[in-house]
Amino acid sequence: MARLGGVDRILQVRLPLAKRVGAEIAATAYIDSTPKVMPRDVGAAQFAVRDRGAGRPTKRERRQIDKLRGR
Repeated sequence: MARLGGVDRILQVRLPLAKRVGAEIAATAYIDSTPKVMPRDVGAAQFAVRDRGAGRPTKRERRQIDKLRGR
């Protein structure tokens, strides 16, 4: 298991490489069995974005953001 870009990926090594190689060759050395993730609803994600310089969210706003994120 590897964490790349904030996403946990499940990788199986097929061929260990002894030295650095290009991306095309490296891609043939492993099998990516990470399950596909469905994209989130764009409208809900837009609501949780705050304007820059708006300060910290209030307690009420934090609760609303947590509710949207499913926490």
